[in-house]
Amino acid sequence: MERFKAEKQQGSGELVVKLAGHIDEDATFNGLDLNGAQKVVLELEGVTAINSCGIREWIKWIRTAPNGAAIVYKKCPKVIVDQINMVAGFLPDNGKVESFFVPYYSDESGNEKMILFQEGKEFKGGELFPPPEVKDEAGAQMEMDVIEAKYFKFLK
Repeated sequence: MERFKAEKQQGSGELVVKLAGHIDEDATFNGLDLNGAQKVVLELEGVTAINSCGIREWIKWIRTAPNGAAIVYKKCPKVIVDQINMVAGFLPDNGKVESFFVPYYSDESGNEKMILFQEGKEFKGGELFPPPEVKDEAGAQMEMDVIEAKYFKFLK
């Protein structure tokens, strides 16, 4: 199990929080005060798992952001996308997803690959523009390994 880690960088009105590891009952958001930030950027690529206790703590923590603050989720792994789609309040009303990973799989080679979808490139205004072709290192064709109607629900 990978322990929860958090790193905070304060800029002019922007607070960047990098999270990694398991968000569970041992994860603590103490010291990650969101007060005073006009924009909160959450870099989530390193998050490997989240359980129900972690979800509860996440929602309590994210609600501490100032009312007018913009909240941006970047590089969301599948575990985070799943929570955004299932748990009300996981992505607050003033939050938006700027980028997230989509799992791809090749039947031919058995390889898996995570492809980063970015706002303005692979999605915009609720519409998807996936790459026309994804290949693995061996050149085998890959397909999205998600149920699109469920996985991309949060974009609507």
